[in-house]
Amino acid sequence: MKSSGGKIRKAKGTGPKGAGPKAAPPRQQQKNPRPHFPTPPPRANNEARDTTAPRPHPPPRRFLPRHTGPRPTEKTGLILETLPSDDYALLDSGNGLKLEQYGPYRIIRPEGQAIWLPAWNKAEWDKADAIFTGNTDEEGVGRWHFPKVPLGETWPLAYEGIPFFGRFTSFRHVGVFPEQGTHWSHMDSLIRGAKRPVKVLNLFGYTGVASLVAARAGAEVTHVDASKKAIVWARENQEMAGLSGKPIRWICEDAMKFVAREERRGSGYDIILLDPPAYGRGPNGEVWQLFDNLPDMVDLCRSILTPNPLGVVLTAYSIRASFFAIHELMRDAFTGLGGEVQSGELILRERSSGRALSTSLFSRWGAK
Repeated sequence: MKSSGGKIRKAKGTGPKGAGPKAAPPRQQQKNPRPHFPTPPPRANNEARDTTAPRPHPPPRRFLPRHTGPRPTEKTGLILETLPSDDYALLDSGNGLKLEQYGPYRIIRPEGQAIWLPAWNKAEWDKADAIFTGNTDEEGVGRWHFPKVPLGETWPLAYEGIPFFGRFTSFRHVGVFPEQGTHWSHMDSLIRGAKRPVKVLNLFGYTGVASLVAARAGAEVTHVDASKKAIVWARENQEMAGLSGKPIRWICEDAMKFVAREERRGSGYDIILLDPPAYGRGPNGEVWQLFDNLPDMVDLCRSILTPNPLGVVLTAYSIRASFFAIHELMRDAFTGLGGEVQSGELILRERSSGRALSTSLFSRWGAK
């Protein structure tokens, strides 16, 4: 899932006609930047309750405690790659574009990190069935160009035997992030290896492929997304995959509000997936800013883990940061719980020349 300016100095003696040089403004006192340490919320005082002050919006930051005990062990610089397969392949990339195979279709989409030259020639790229243009088309699906024949809005895709719908959306994406497959395989093995009932919480769950993987492996799943369209799409995917009988709760709500409520309820989950955008809005206008809200969210997730948890997986897209930013956040957040934090990048391995295209940063904590 972002201008330059400068002050123009005025020459001395250039004030209003007849005026002398302006006196230099008083030197401003230098501010000493200091880290922000949230303080615990004050205790309720029933004798002096202010019922007139409106609740601030957005709500105040969560008090983040310093967890005690040893920090989790760590592995850094991991590269988790997705190789070309029959379901999906990064065929080639370059000149700010990527050529991908999604099921039966070749698709061209923008890719800012592909600053090299394509490995394949123009003839291969001209075989594309759909090209994201960013323009609004009054006929058919907007922002997509179909060089051969007009294509329908949706088409069948699959991941490891789980069918679902691809869709030509107006915001470039098609309903799945294939690089997440390494996380899905990891989650699948955790669920099957637990040999007990497992509860999974999928936050910012999008179209639900991860939820379907977890449900097929035997988990009870709670899927949360702020988009009603995404929830409808995810339900369609569940039916298409033949998993309608599996226990999945589909919840359209702001993720932060949902997790805070689960904390108050005392709910618990064994596995939590976090796939937040850099910026987003909830169904009631709630604002999500990753660097502002992620520390609170990760701490909330810790608070709703079961006594015998399996893991928390965090993926961060479209941010200017090192993976160490989220790595150290995760190690601090899970201090005292043992386990290990593994962090690095998710990449797609190109079929044409074997180049690696980085898509996102990740950090995941595992109890063992």
